[in-house]
Amino acid sequence: MKLLETAVHEIETAEELEIIINENENVMVSCGRMGPMCVPVYDIMEELEQERPDVKFHTMGFDTREASPIRNNPMCMGFMGLPFNVYYKNGRLVKATSSIQDREQITSILDEYFGK
Repeated sequence: MKLLETAVHEIETAEELEIIINENENVMVSCGRMGPMCVPVYDIMEELEQERPDVKFHTMGFDTREASPIRNNPMCMGFMGLPFNVYYKNGRLVKATSSIQDREQITSILDEYFGK
């Protein structure tokens, strides 16, 4: 059941999340809601999908138990704001941020962890 209405592919289950991060070298997932802190991140991800074919961009609804692998990850401990933005390289979580991010912040992380 889709919760988010974005153009970015929405992950619906923890199993799907696991498959995506294990079958793709570079993955960014923004786990959030349809709110003012999250929507700008989703919009940036939609733009970056066209520019960064080496990265798989996905969203995931925060308020489901299916998102627990992200919510409960030690790298996300202490996060207070949404969305939780997580970056996976070769199946491993390499970076996690929370709250609204601008394009420069996101691309800086993509470049640092996934290359240009």
